[in-house]
Amino acid sequence: MVSRTSVLGVTSFCAMLASTTVPAFADERASPAPDSSLDDILVTAQRRAATIENAPSSKASIDAATIATTINARNVEDTLKYLPSLVVRKRHTGDSQAPLATRTSGLGASARSLIYADGAILSALVGNNNTSASPRWSLVSTEEIARVDVLYGPFSAAYPGNAIGAVVNITTRLPDRFEGTLVAGTTVQQFDLYGTHRTLPAYQLGGTFGDRFGPLAVFGSVDHVDSRGQPIGFASATATKSATSTPTTGGYDDVNRTGGAIRVVGATAFEHQVQDRLKLKAALDLSAALRLTYVGSLFLSTTDSTVESYLTNPASGLPFYAGTTSNNGQIYTLAASAFAGSVYRTEQRQWSHNLSLNGSGTRFDWQVIGTLYDVAKDKQRVSNIALPAGQAGGAGFITDLPGTGWKTLDAKGAGRSDAAATHTVSFGAHADWYELDSNRYNTSDWVNGSKGALNLQGSGKTRTYALWAQDAWRILPPLTLTLGGRYEWWRAYDGVNLAQSPAIGPVRQPALSSNRFSPKAALAYAIDPHLTARLSFGQAWRFPTVGELYQIVTTPVASVPNPSLRPERARSLELALERQDSRGSLRFALFNEVIRDALISQTGLLAVTPVQVGTYVQNVDETRARGAELSITRTNVVRRVDVSGSVTYADAITSKNAVLPGAVGKLLPSVPRWKATAVATWRPVDGVALTAAARYASRNYGALDNSDVVGNTYQGFYRYFVVDLRAQFRVAQHIEFGIGVDNVNNDRYFLFHPFPQRSFAADVKVTF
Repeated sequence: MVSRTSVLGVTSFCAMLASTTVPAFADERASPAPDSSLDDILVTAQRRAATIENAPSSKASIDAATIATTINARNVEDTLKYLPSLVVRKRHTGDSQAPLATRTSGLGASARSLIYADGAILSALVGNNNTSASPRWSLVSTEEIARVDVLYGPFSAAYPGNAIGAVVNITTRLPDRFEGTLVAGTTVQQFDLYGTHRTLPAYQLGGTFGDRFGPLAVFGSVDHVDSRGQPIGFASATATKSATSTPTTGGYDDVNRTGGAIRVVGATAFEHQVQDRLKLKAALDLSAALRLTYVGSLFLSTTDSTVESYLTNPASGLPFYAGTTSNNGQIYTLAASAFAGSVYRTEQRQWSHNLSLNGSGTRFDWQVIGTLYDVAKDKQRVSNIALPAGQAGGAGFITDLPGTGWKTLDAKGAGRSDAAATHTVSFGAHADWYELDSNRYNTSDWVNGSKGALNLQGSGKTRTYALWAQDAWRILPPLTLTLGGRYEWWRAYDGVNLAQSPAIGPVRQPALSSNRFSPKAALAYAIDPHLTARLSFGQAWRFPTVGELYQIVTTPVASVPNPSLRPERARSLELALERQDSRGSLRFALFNEVIRDALISQTGLLAVTPVQVGTYVQNVDETRARGAELSITRTNVVRRVDVSGSVTYADAITSKNAVLPGAVGKLLPSVPRWKATAVATWRPVDGVALTAAARYASRNYGALDNSDVVGNTYQGFYRYFVVDLRAQFRVAQHIEFGIGVDNVNNDRYFLFHPFPQRSFAADVKVTF
């Protein structure tokens, strides 16, 4: 049943959408005239990709000019902020754990979406979570983006079952003449919650360069980020009994997500991140129809996390972090890990290499692409003794992920039967190899000490081979039937788990294997030159990731694996009606998705000592998501005003669950019933663009049975309504200046973690 509050919220939002609304497509007057040869290169690349993948599904797009005009974009994931049904859980500038949620899958389902940049995968399918398996957005800078296209649903045989939610294709620029940019930006957040009152700045400095030397085009970018974020979590305690205690002052009464009384005693995991990204892209035209492209990236990151206690020992005047305390008339006991577990340092060095060969002709296009992602260094050092002593050193843990990474290889092509493309047959072969090697060691000095005894291990590998083909048959000029299928061979092996406390193993997990076929079909009818109706069906098998099977995580949010998971099978339907003309588009879609043996990542109490809330994955008998999506983009609704926006209703529930019957009929984790976006851009004069935008989501839950009845608290999932503003000025031919405010209405909400409050942004861009 839809609550009256939700209906009123969405009704109000729709009224805003109708009156002033939604993201705008760029006006050519807002940017200098591009080189026509560069346009030809981009159009050719987009046509080739669209022809080969041939996805008969709903699509949303945004281009570089629109991004610059409408979004306070610090990282590439910001570019998706206002696209229909999408939510990126970005907690602060430079957040390396920013998963994508779609219209039918939540924030814990990172493996139910695919993100590509120029055909190379950015999705970290080494896991399915909102931490280490988040997409590697850092491999692309906002300045190199030409456009972003989003495909909804698993309706193309060219993509694996991870396309259940959506496929994001990022197309980057390749210069045809000398060009360069320098970009500097800052974001300043005012965060005020419980006893934390801080101004949190983030700074970004970057640049790009490119040129063409005959048949060779070269593009490079460099980016530096220095960011301080709001606390990721809060430490709390429940009342207990004790004969002895230390008196303290401070703290705040509240309730946890299940309604239990707690005392909030501090903020945890204030992350200070320093990141650097270097990227080089080189394309060599071997002939007019043949191009060899290499893309290499290096990502460096250092994260230091600190904490803040709200408790003070009045006798000493010092913060209180651990032990038994009398506070506000109650007795509380704080474990050493309450604060110490959020004092850590993480160092990362990750490499990405992509090599592709593309060919094109009048009747046939093809591509071979190989990718390699190497986690050369991913080491976290964390304290394990009570603060304040633990801040300077002492016993702790070192978690290391050497050897973690993946390799992929794709060969694909598309041929057209005649000049009218009566048949467009596309086909391909795919292979991928994913490896996880996560090890935690004891150390006598968590700051500078060496590794001691191994006390926690989760390692393993997966491998997938696939063949696919599909044919888009134009039966009549207005009628196109697309049929296809994908066959996959999957295997998980070399799984090992070890734990010191409780004592487990080492256990060598049994190998798993599965072979599955996924049929696809779509029928599209062009009612007139501007109006198309399309019915699409897709079956998709999503295989467990190596992280779901084997990875154990303890900080900052605990996660436990399940080595006996089965593949999930999705059957998706979409009926879409879309109108397009020179001024924009209007699309209405009905969708239905049924997943058997659904791999659901949820948050709840873990069977560990001490008991804590964490994440875990289980096969749920069946889930069902059905709903509707409305999206619109229009330029010059009135003179110099562009609008776009979307409203999505999703009834996503557990339909069968023999293990937990109480979950049947309840909303799936972090999939709200309502989501909406709205953006309006006004250009009062040439060179000036003023944008107002908004994002809305109704109440959602973290637990499968929706037992987390309190949403607006740490580890809860709440509704939100956020308004953003941006103004862009072209102050000279080669200089642009932007200012903005994100969350101008200062909505304070939680999606497990507290999200950013009001933030002020400014940026300047110089082109030459």
